[in-house]
Amino acid sequence: AASMFLRLLSDIQWRAGHPKWRRMTSSQRSTSTTEPHPLSLPAQAQVVICGGGITGTSVAYHLSKMGWKDIVLLEQGRLAAGTTRFCAGIVSTARPVSIELKMAHYSNKLYQRLEQETGVQTGYMKTGSISLAQTQDRLISLKRIASSLNVMGIPCEIISPKKALQLHPLINIHDLVGAMYVPEDALVSSANVSLALATAASRNGVQIHERTSVSHVTIQKGQVTGVETDRGRIQCEYFVNCAGQWAYELGHSGEEPVHIPLHACEHFYLLTHPLKEPLSSSLPTIVDPDGRIYIRNWQGGILSGGFEKNPKPLFTEGRNQLEIQNLQEDWDHFGPLLSALLRRMPGLEALQIMQLVNCPESFTPDMRCIMGESPTARGYFVLAGMNSAGISYGGGAGKYLAEWIVNGYPSENVWPLDLKRFGTLQSSRTFLRHRVMEVMPLMCDLKVPRWDFQTGRQLRTSPLYDRLDAQGARWMEKHGFERVKYFVPPGSDLLDLGHSKTFYKPDWFDIVGSEVKCCKEAVCVIDMSSFTKFEISSTGNQALESLQYLFSNDLDVPVGHVVHTGMLNEKGGYENDCSIARLSKRSFFMISPTDQQVHCWAWLKDHLPDDSNLVMEDVTWKYTALNLIGPRAVDVLSELSYAPMTAEHFPSLFCKEMSVGYANGIRVMSITHTGEPGFVLYIPIEYALHVYNEVMNMGQKYGIRNAGYYALRSLRIEKFFAFWGQDLDAFTTPMECGREFQVKLDKGIPFLGHEALWQQKQNGVYKRFTMFILEDHDTDMDLWPWWGEPIFRNGRYVGKTTSSAYSYTLERHVCLGFVHHFDEKTGEELVVTTDFINQGEYEIDIAGQRFQAKAKLYPFSSLFTQRRRKDEVELSGYQRE
Repeated sequence: AASMFLRLLSDIQWRAGHPKWRRMTSSQRSTSTTEPHPLSLPAQAQVVICGGGITGTSVAYHLSKMGWKDIVLLEQGRLAAGTTRFCAGIVSTARPVSIELKMAHYSNKLYQRLEQETGVQTGYMKTGSISLAQTQDRLISLKRIASSLNVMGIPCEIISPKKALQLHPLINIHDLVGAMYVPEDALVSSANVSLALATAASRNGVQIHERTSVSHVTIQKGQVTGVETDRGRIQCEYFVNCAGQWAYELGHSGEEPVHIPLHACEHFYLLTHPLKEPLSSSLPTIVDPDGRIYIRNWQGGILSGGFEKNPKPLFTEGRNQLEIQNLQEDWDHFGPLLSALLRRMPGLEALQIMQLVNCPESFTPDMRCIMGESPTARGYFVLAGMNSAGISYGGGAGKYLAEWIVNGYPSENVWPLDLKRFGTLQSSRTFLRHRVMEVMPLMCDLKVPRWDFQTGRQLRTSPLYDRLDAQGARWMEKHGFERVKYFVPPGSDLLDLGHSKTFYKPDWFDIVGSEVKCCKEAVCVIDMSSFTKFEISSTGNQALESLQYLFSNDLDVPVGHVVHTGMLNEKGGYENDCSIARLSKRSFFMISPTDQQVHCWAWLKDHLPDDSNLVMEDVTWKYTALNLIGPRAVDVLSELSYAPMTAEHFPSLFCKEMSVGYANGIRVMSITHTGEPGFVLYIPIEYALHVYNEVMNMGQKYGIRNAGYYALRSLRIEKFFAFWGQDLDAFTTPMECGREFQVKLDKGIPFLGHEALWQQKQNGVYKRFTMFILEDHDTDMDLWPWWGEPIFRNGRYVGKTTSSAYSYTLERHVCLGFVHHFDEKTGEELVVTTDFINQGEYEIDIAGQRFQAKAKLYPFSSLFTQRRRKDEVELSGYQRE
């Protein structure tokens, strides 16, 4: 049985037909770690890849396909002998995150042609998959995924339980309400796919060395310089950490640690002997998320595993193994999954079990894989933490990372997977151990919009946390920072609001509505301390000159002015969206989105000149930020500061240091990030509680109340403001989202991205940020839009929504998204004009149901205003989260 199992998962007879490979590996695969190495390591290489599993071989394959030859791949044991060897081999494209869906789709296409390209049998079999729904909410989530698959051209349909039974006669359908069928999903032998990728890479000149352990990576002056192994040193420009569950330890092995937050858990699946009538090899894979299991055919029998509610983390102490052996069986632990299997396929009760496999899988803090360049070490790239989807993502992820290394950026927006979305705070072993115990069950749990992790919380908090919590705050987390969603009013019996789970109208609807009303009619306070804050200063003009090159707007403004601007890349895309206040002629205060703390710091460090007279400091932790929103904010602040705060004395987009109550040194900015009147107060943290209390006490007579980010979201979306990371990304330019006024092409300095934006100004744009107001949508009865819904123009797909919210002012749902113009015959992208937007009839697809929508290119409120002052126009174009 054991030999049969190993023959399936790691068939290595492929080497027989490849003499070149035989020369590069030992003639016999001895289990001894002392077997001789046929080739000595090179003294230097352009790229060194650590890890011979699916991710490492995929990166090597794609780098060699892009023309890079000076590559060395090192594997501490044997190729594909780690987690890849034990992978269930299911290639599934049914993914809720767009970039993951694209990676899986590419992987499927790659594996389909790999056997013909390399001559290595990969076991590729297009079986299709059926995802089952036991509840209506699960069916809604499947319908949302199906909408995304269909507009990408991936065949997919929502089917009845009876149709599911026709496709797979062994399943029990009595508890099902529906299912999703994806006919092009496939099965492969994961180890053989990895070996096929290695074969192709080797033919293209990649050197592959097994039984070679990397001890650490040497980094000098923030740049990778080489790799130390148990067989000597290799000098290199680039290092790629594809070490799987050992990626964390490898990242921490050098003098300058690279933080890669992942942790291993035990993962179980069983193998059976063939049925009396062996299962057809083309039988669809069954995914039963409500039962927490998956089931695929395997040599006439089945392979079935799942994600239990009580996972078992392992190797927290960092224990190492050269190769992953099958861990101990634990039938008691696997019991609930076995019961779910027998409920779904009762006919299996008499089937003889061959083996219970227990192997490690690595998981990340947010269930998305980790990819990209280290923020602290140039040339140090990572691809790891595949969350039990390594074979589905491996091909696409390797492609994107190879593009990143060769071109400096990938061909798609991979921010949801970028290593820089994490900070050092997520690298605590205790945090990771606790978080993966939550993450692994979440692989199957129903994830409705705006759900929150429960572990690793209260890690970064505002000084006002306890004060706000006592007043009914409900919390969410962003980049480890606790932020208020909304406040439950005193005496409310909605105690379970923090766990409201629905795709429909949520329980907090009226609460957020009252906060929005207060923002528009009186004054509200939102704690926005989580925003990233940098100070950049110099002894001369170095700060101004550097920032003028890095930002598209003109920062050479009078002291005290605030400028909204993009930090762009060479293609004109947003690396950051921020506001910058000029504190003095040589000092600037920069406010960025919460999750920009690591990314923005790394970008600035890479692009600012190495000048001791230029100083950048992260002051995020030094200031608490209070956002006073509403028409009475000016009255509250005037009384507290004994200073006139009207527009004549304190104009829009202005910054001034003031006293508030007893506290000095408060940086007050006349912006609110919502389009409503008001101010943001940046308060030294030691004064935070005092200033908050003073504001709340003074504001009582003006009807002041606390508010949260849900209210801010509603306000910003109805004013057509975009968030970086959700609406804006590295592939979106100011010209495409109506922010031309934030671009000064004639400021006299050819800023980064200048040429790309100049071309867009001359030639037009190929997508356009558009606002949609749903017209035939019943807020109480219909499914809500959240984000990611397909947009149709005259019945044809033209893009997706990027964010949405209910507008309490318009009493309608508002969606924001990008509209493309595809040629009806060729599919070629064409320029999107204002007429193209205005002359179309639009629909938004919410889980398969289409709702009519009116498209706007300007904020709805501006339709009632003939003229707006320039600073108001600037304000309405700016926002981020």
